[in-house]
Amino acid sequence: MEQRRVTDFFAHRRLGPRAVPPRAKLPCRTPSPAEHAPRAPGSAPSGSRKRARPPADPGQPKAPPPARRRLRLSADAGETYSLGSPADLDSSADPRPRACSSLGTKVQKVTVSADQLSSPAASQDKVPPTDTISELQSCLQRARELGARVQALRAKKDAESLCPPETEHHAEPPCGEKLPAYQRFHALAQPSPPGLVLPYKYQVLAEMFRSMDTIVGMLFNRAETVTFAKVKQGVQDMIRKRFEEHNVGQIKTVYPASYCFRQERNIPTFKDGVRRSDYQLTIEPLLDQETSSAVPQLTASHLLQRRQVFGQKLLERAREHHKAFLASLSPPMEVPDDQLTRWHPRFNVDEVPDIEPAELPQPPTLEKLSTAQEVLARARSLMSPRMEKALSQLALRSAEPSSSALLASPPATSPTTPTGALKGVSQDLLERVRAKEAQKQLAQMTRCPEQELRLQRLERLPELARVLRSVFVSERKPALTMAVVCARMVGSYRTSMSPGEMEKHLLLLSELLPDWLSFHHIRTDTYIKLDKAADLASITMRLAVLTRAEEK
Repeated sequence: MEQRRVTDFFAHRRLGPRAVPPRAKLPCRTPSPAEHAPRAPGSAPSGSRKRARPPADPGQPKAPPPARRRLRLSADAGETYSLGSPADLDSSADPRPRACSSLGTKVQKVTVSADQLSSPAASQDKVPPTDTISELQSCLQRARELGARVQALRAKKDAESLCPPETEHHAEPPCGEKLPAYQRFHALAQPSPPGLVLPYKYQVLAEMFRSMDTIVGMLFNRAETVTFAKVKQGVQDMIRKRFEEHNVGQIKTVYPASYCFRQERNIPTFKDGVRRSDYQLTIEPLLDQETSSAVPQLTASHLLQRRQVFGQKLLERAREHHKAFLASLSPPMEVPDDQLTRWHPRFNVDEVPDIEPAELPQPPTLEKLSTAQEVLARARSLMSPRMEKALSQLALRSAEPSSSALLASPPATSPTTPTGALKGVSQDLLERVRAKEAQKQLAQMTRCPEQELRLQRLERLPELARVLRSVFVSERKPALTMAVVCARMVGSYRTSMSPGEMEKHLLLLSELLPDWLSFHHIRTDTYIKLDKAADLASITMRLAVLTRAEEK
């Protein structure tokens, strides 16, 4: 059977040549799924290189369909892209009518769907209920309110951006707004031992003077005219802060003998916004006349000396405010300047008032007509009688003194100390307590740095005594070397400390309590012996008494 099928296959393959119709050029059209439908046997498309498939023998068993034909689409797709019956395929030799019919089927189905959607029943289902409409209206109203708020915020932001930066810088901060913490507590953040720390604003001014002196010295040594515009740009590049004319006025207030300021014109400037005929503020450093050279120079030694003088003047101003604070205390205090080593504990250094800027030379003002009387006197002959009468009335109105403009200044009230909390306390006791506190603060302000360091070590001794005794108890030895004891105590103490610093604390402890702690030098090592039988509470009490005696 199989041999006969092969023979029939080759017999059908040897068919005679057929007349091939002339190839016609098809017009450009959109491809349709109908074009991919299988064609009837014997009707091969024109121009195809494949041989026609012979018709199947009715006696032969029907072969299974190929895999491409076994694919089935969904119901909708199957209806849209139906292949049609074999009779239709045989009757239509040209694929173009099938494509048109397929497109017509699609249009018909889309039209039916649109008719179904536009039916009254569907429209009734799609109508939203009344509560949904009210919700939509409320959401729309809320969106309009939010849009109005956004536009108001944008307008406010644009108005703030249009303000010049100079006015924002000179404006004083409001009473409720506080300065940043690094400015309010700058003195407290300085490393110990405490001393006469300058306020933050004074330190910034000292840095501005140093930068300004450097820029002025460079330009002055090159025999170039020093203008404020050149100095401003250089100082701002060095300190990364704003440098304005009021800062120059503060420098002049603190150190008036440092510079000579003038308003000059006809200075060559290479800027578009400044004309040669405009007045500019020029800066000239004032030097000693002891220099032997014909051309004076602002050398590095001059810069260092001027910087030290400026720092001393700032410190004198801070001392003046400190003196005023001491005089305002209830028991007034007075400390000589040569004995003052630190500020009063209640003196807030960073709240010292700003330095008032001195007046700088201003460019000569040209004659300008600012009042109606001046305009009337100047242009009386150039105006009409009606305009002259209006200007006369305005001049008379502005000349009358306005009583509403006079504002009475509120009387200054002296701060009074509240006495409600101290009601019933003896006045003599209060005086003694205040005198004792003032004496303690006076001793604290006049204490030298060596005494301050000794007191800091005395405050650590009670805890170090407990650690030292625990080291001897854990080691179970009557004597230990200095290196071993220092290493154990450094590892056990709550703060980091070097072995050399720990040794100084042990020497001080041995000096204060020789009967409890003793040193023995044997050859090259130093041994420490401790009386472990002594009461640790009594040792701690003795150290506290010695510390209080040192503080007085």
